[in-house]
Amino acid sequence: MNKKNVLTIRIPEDLKERIEKTAATQGVSLNQFALYAFTRGISDIDTANFFKKRIQGKSKDSIEDGFKKVMGKVGKKDKIPIWDKL
Repeated sequence: MNKKNVLTIRIPEDLKERIEKTAATQGVSLNQFALYAFTRGISDIDTANFFKKRIQGKSKDSIEDGFKKVMGKVGKKDKIPIWDKL
């Protein structure tokens, strides 16, 4: 069983109002929305850090060359499916 912890934070009144409004619009409690927002934020930071580590020490040219190499393995489609057209 996960033990629940309490986190108290101080935020500007206008941000609190925006959070409450968004939570209400989404049909969730303030706590549920805050948990989602924190989780999403941490996930975004983790993803950014992952890619920073992957490209660390590599030149722009080497990154582009690697991308072109991978994309060269993707088969070309002569006909675009109807569902993929704008």
